[in-house]
Amino acid sequence: MRIVGGIFGGRRFAPPAKIPARPTTEVAKEGLFNMLQNTMDMEGIKTLDLFGGTGSISYELASRGAADLTLVERDLTSIDFIKKTAKELGIEDILHIIRMDVFKFMKQSTGQYDFIFAGPPYALQNIDELPLLVFEKNMLLSCGIFVLEHTPRNDYQQHPHFQRMKNYGTTVFTFFKQNND
Repeated sequence: MRIVGGIFGGRRFAPPAKIPARPTTEVAKEGLFNMLQNTMDMEGIKTLDLFGGTGSISYELASRGAADLTLVERDLTSIDFIKKTAKELGIEDILHIIRMDVFKFMKQSTGQYDFIFAGPPYALQNIDELPLLVFEKNMLLSCGIFVLEHTPRNDYQQHPHFQRMKNYGTTVFTFFKQNND
């Protein structure tokens, strides 16, 4: 696993093999962050990383200047790795790890974020609930962006907050925006 850009760009980490995560591929992650850098200023933003896995997306956000990172993950092995890596990067003060089921967290959340990323397991049965909950619970700040990583099986182009999608083979990123402008 490699951080692709920003102040930590090029740093490599080896997550334990027993982490039950499917990390976003390096090519897809690089493409995602290229699109984000052309869409929003990441300096000082407040972010939410749902299904945190290895923490890869949060490290990229921190590397690009995000100031307040919340990561939700329920697997303890993953959380231990994320804590260790955050300490190595010196971002443990801005990375808030919540060990909880993502849906439970979303249903009780009152926080708002500039950027939300969800990289759920591709086989997740209730994946379609994620964009519904983000907007139902008003989790995005004005002009905030929500990115959902999924397979080509799912299509969110009819969602009222749909902005665009980018396909990287088996990985698709769908962008939703709080205010469609």
